Amino acid sequence: MTERRYDPTRGEWVTFATHRQNRTFLPPADQCPLCPTAPGGPPTEIPAPSYDLVTFDNRFPSFTADPPEPSVTGDALTPVAPAVGRAEVVVFTEDHDATLAELPVARLRALVDVWADRTTVLGRRPEIGYVFPFENKGEEIGVTLNHPHGQVYGYPDIPPIPAQEIAAARRYRAEHGSCVWCDVVVREETSERLVVRGDAFAAYVPFWARFPYQVYISARRHAPALPSLTAPERDDLARVLKRVLVAYDGLFGFSMPYVMAVHQEPATGGHGDVTHLHLELSPPYRTATKRKFLAGSELAAGAYVTDLAPERTAAALRDVLSRETTSPNEAAA
Repeated sequence: MTERRYDPTRGEWVTFATHRQNRTFLPPADQCPLCPTAPGGPPTEIPAPSYDLVTFDNRFPSFTADPPEPSVTGDALTPVAPAVGRAEVVVFTEDHDATLAELPVARLRALVDVWADRTTVLGRRPEIGYVFPFENKGEEIGVTLNHPHGQVYGYPDIPPIPAQEIAAARRYRAEHGSCVWCDVVVREETSERLVVRGDAFAAYVPFWARFPYQVYISARRHAPALPSLTAPERDDLARVLKRVLVAYDGLFGFSMPYVMAVHQEPATGGHGDVTHLHLELSPPYRTATKRKFLAGSELAAGAYVTDLAPERTAAALRDVLSRETTSPNEAAA
């Protein structure tokens, strides 16, 4: 069963993909489906002895170009629709034990190009309304494969959080005559919440951080989406992202889990005046041994309560970078 059901009480679609219940779950390294296919070995998802970056359709997709008809009949109160769209996998490296933070800046730069390319290609498809690159990293986040990889979803409409951002940005522009994200970046890149400032991108713990060590990486100019970035801007995004990931891994002495998401203009266009390209990185840890869980207030009410002040957490990340600038990890940049 793969279908979408509408929740009229929230005005949101929920996707059901029951075949994903049987997807591959944390296999041993020698059975990883994302590793290169070894000579004489069983085939993997990538039929090559080595590779750099690879993209392919998810074998257990939440959305497909040709989904089956829904299993139930909808009506005016609770419509039902096929789960049309795309779900792709992006494998960052052939090294099963690496992480994105450990890869050189050149590989991150190539990843930015892949994200931009998939945004362009998928965004041209008439059934896709929003292209969403993201990475789930770490078993604490719920990954089912430890090999370093991310995904690109092509949703049939604009998902709730980007839609909320667009609506808020439209209200702000109507009231103030400017882009709210542009105004935020100007404020944050000179604040004590700044983590890294590059030529084209700024990384900061937002004033309203929902997770203690949440970091936003925002374009310093009004760039609506990945394809609109120039080559130097893509270079800078890779460098700034690398610095943030290095800071995360140096914070508590272990490789930090997180969700990284790219927010950009919808594929349907028409929102370039209020959409502003940014990445959101949300790690679950608040200390080396304590995690930030989404419980009653967050999960049930949507009202986040955060344990540490953004000014404090940004200072901690900057301190890591001040000590890591000559480390082997940074030298790989």
